[in-house]
Amino acid sequence: MAVRRIVTLNNSALREKAQPVAKVNNAIVRLLDDMVDTMIEAKGVGLAAPQIGIAKRLIVVDAGDNQYLQLVNPCIVERTGSCLDVEGCLSIPGVYGEVDRAEKVVVTALDKDGKEIRLTAEGLLARIFQHEIDHLNGILFIDRATRLLDPEELNDQDREEKE
Repeated sequence: MAVRRIVTLNNSALREKAQPVAKVNNAIVRLLDDMVDTMIEAKGVGLAAPQIGIAKRLIVVDAGDNQYLQLVNPCIVERTGSCLDVEGCLSIPGVYGEVDRAEKVVVTALDKDGKEIRLTAEGLLARIFQHEIDHLNGILFIDRATRLLDPEELNDQDREEKE
């Protein structure tokens, strides 16, 4: 596999609506594998194809315990609850903001074998799905943030978490 370059805020690919994948083929599977390698290398928990400059509806998500979800044409079909928490983004390094997201989501997609799947996620995993699927629609977390944190606030939060 290969590590791809992650594009940053000034790249127009981040604001484009990604196109659906018509067929899961070997090229798509290789791209998904590259996306997992890229996400791991960047120490992220999720990555969408537009973040590597590719306008396709593909996301990868770190589900924990060395399990990586690779989703084709993901779609949120249910949202419940609400949770305000801090988010950042590999494409907007050093910027963090408070974003209100659904606490629980149900996502439908194709897996890397082209089979339909349905996933239910809560908490952090639900937040990651929402963040990455937003990327597929040209939406960034800063568009949804109720406020951006200044660096001092972020340092204060880090200190509180360590205490």
